[in-house]
Amino acid sequence: MPLTDTHIRSLKPDSKPRKYFDGGGLFLYVPTSGSKLWRMAYRFDGKSKLLSFGEYPTVSLRDARERREDARRLLVKGVDPSEQKREAKQARITAERESFQNIAREWHETRMAEFSEKHQGTVMYRLETYIFPAIGKTHIAKLETRDIMDVVKPLEQRGNHETSRRVLQIISQVFRYAVIT
Repeated sequence: MPLTDTHIRSLKPDSKPRKYFDGGGLFLYVPTSGSKLWRMAYRFDGKSKLLSFGEYPTVSLRDARERREDARRLLVKGVDPSEQKREAKQARITAERESFQNIAREWHETRMAEFSEKHQGTVMYRLETYIFPAIGKTHIAKLETRDIMDVVKPLEQRGNHETSRRVLQIISQVFRYAVIT
């Protein structure tokens, strides 16, 4: 019998972990701690596997069922949903690590060590004020000329020509540092 939201909300932890099945491999795992965790059991290449979807109520019953259907579609195509999830997570971690902001902070830490504290502060101020809000979270390889110009143009329009030149210089140095490392 499929689960309902009312039934899920009424579930209490037991002395032993319990599983409540919804169908199609989807079940709600309730350990003794009382959390309610969505899981999906499936077979791939003759091996039993388990896929986690998150905790109830953060992941609703409807969301869990949609994720189950997505996983089943992948299985039909011959793709392991667990491996797909792992690859997507790795791609997010790589993208975050290689964001302009992270590389710029690394550049600042290594390159600015030989400069005065005042200069280090000025460069970090420009990074945090003008550059990071516009392009900080973007993967450095995905930045294009128009993205850089979106940082510099407002400064030019306000008449801050020297600041725009310095900001462009910082961006250029960060790009060179990224290529080298």
